[in-house]
Amino acid sequence: MGVFLFLFIVMPIVEMTILIKVGAVIGALNTVGLVLLTAVVGAALLRQQGLSTLLRVNQRLNSGELPAREVAEGLILAVGGALLLTPGFVTDGIGFLCLMPGSRHWLAEQALKRMVVAGQSGGFTFRAGSGPFGPGSDPFGSRPGPSDRDDIIEGEYRDETERGYEQLDDRPDRDDKNGPKS
Repeated sequence: MGVFLFLFIVMPIVEMTILIKVGAVIGALNTVGLVLLTAVVGAALLRQQGLSTLLRVNQRLNSGELPAREVAEGLILAVGGALLLTPGFVTDGIGFLCLMPGSRHWLAEQALKRMVVAGQSGGFTFRAGSGPFGPGSDPFGSRPGPSDRDDIIEGEYRDETERGYEQLDDRPDRDDKNGPKS
């Protein structure tokens, strides 16, 4: 609840206060221009850094490695881009920190320290290292196993894998092996 209170109530009030103070010093039109300029510069920087990260993801995947760091950086880039498109100087500052390679690498390292990525044959699983469910817990609850289900489906089957392909063409609706009766 505290994070949402901060994001949706405190942060907009802080942004409006700073925008009003800056507008009083440099003028309203200059303030709007500065906000638009940070959005344009941020979009260009996001495009450049995003393409660079995408190329690194492809290189890691081609070499058979799991691109966990690059994925974390991609998420940080997305958050930074969203913050830069939000009008305000505080969100722009945080957004630029997310887009700068040095701070983004540091943020990705901090995020990866809190996560566990375990490899398995045929895929991988991802679990948060610590969270409301505790380490190693199943965040989706217990999944029912075969013994937990009440639905039983009974039936019979016939194995037709030994049947030859020639027998398939001997159907009564076919005149010859080239097509149906006309």
